[in-house]
Amino acid sequence: MDSASTEVAAREVMDTAATSVKIVVAGGFRRGQTTFVRSVSEITPLTTEAVMTSASAGTDDLSITPEKTTTTVAMDFGRVTLDAGLVPYLFGVPGQRRFWFMWDDLIHGAIGAVVLVDTRRLAGSFSAIDYFESTDLPFIIAINGFDGDFPHGVADVGDALSVSARVPVVECDARERNSTAATLTALACIFRDLGLVAWRCG
Repeated sequence: MDSASTEVAAREVMDTAATSVKIVVAGGFRRGQTTFVRSVSEITPLTTEAVMTSASAGTDDLSITPEKTTTTVAMDFGRVTLDAGLVPYLFGVPGQRRFWFMWDDLIHGAIGAVVLVDTRRLAGSFSAIDYFESTDLPFIIAINGFDGDFPHGVADVGDALSVSARVPVVECDARERNSTAATLTALACIFRDLGLVAWRCG
């Protein structure tokens, strides 16, 4: 999405009395996108998980998560109300590279993104970060603390990912609703600061 498209999306958002926004939840394979959407959605989320097949052999890294038997093949969808005036619609995008051709369609109309990262496999996050940097879409880095473990500080992770100081890096447990909601609130504060939504954060 170019800057002109982002401005059009922003004007459409600000013209809406009850501000509904589209947010993309992304990351590499097995970073927690489906879990994130499920944990925070106030409606029964739509998921498109399918059993992993032989197409994954030699392609998808299951060394850290050998128990994984399903994967998102299209998108996850959910909705949450952060307050009476801001309602994010969440679109979780597939992490496997062979499904990334859908990302351009799924981010259409979005005004921001959450990029989930796993510090155990940090190298696999660069492609997703590069993608959102190239779209000029505001995004936030969320360190998904698998098993509630955060062995590295947010400043160290931000340095390792070489992201701009303008990109917030936060800790997030994708399994916990309060944690995922806090991550979305941090992203919404970026929208406020950029003038994309008239919403009081914090």
